[in-house]
Amino acid sequence: MPAAITGTEGSVIFDATIMPHRSLSRVGRRWLALSLAGLCAVIGLRFWLLGAWPVIAFCGVEIGLVLILLHLHHRAARATERLLLTVEGLLVIRTSPGGRRTEVAMQGVWLNVVLEEHEGRVPRLLLGQRSRRMEVGAALGEVQKRDLAAAIRDALFQARNPRFDNAQLS
Repeated sequence: MPAAITGTEGSVIFDATIMPHRSLSRVGRRWLALSLAGLCAVIGLRFWLLGAWPVIAFCGVEIGLVLILLHLHHRAARATERLLLTVEGLLVIRTSPGGRRTEVAMQGVWLNVVLEEHEGRVPRLLLGQRSRRMEVGAALGEVQKRDLAAAIRDALFQARNPRFDNAQLS
């Protein structure tokens, strides 16, 4: 099996980039952090006036924990997954939130697209090649996974059954 697909950009049949959805922008995260800090400050002030001043320390720890979790949530959004289908096969390029990049190449001839259904859960989208399977699109929802599976199947059909435009037959 090749370590990488050596096709040029002109021979790409299918190209999809999968990124996790995040609803908060940088400004939205800042507003959320400031509003939570203000709310904790009001609660801490209220307890300080009642004589329960140790609550202020817990409010500070709570604000710090929320800020750390918001940062980790934003950092996880930098993870991407790119699917490139060429005549030679499929190349899956994954980039971790830290920037580490891994590539997995699969031969297009033996590639199967499997949507593994589970009762009450989002289905898993698996790309299989003989006995080897790999999940792609884990960050997607059910509808997006079904659309991606259909698009990959269509692209595989197009790659396996090329259409030749012969001017002499027209």
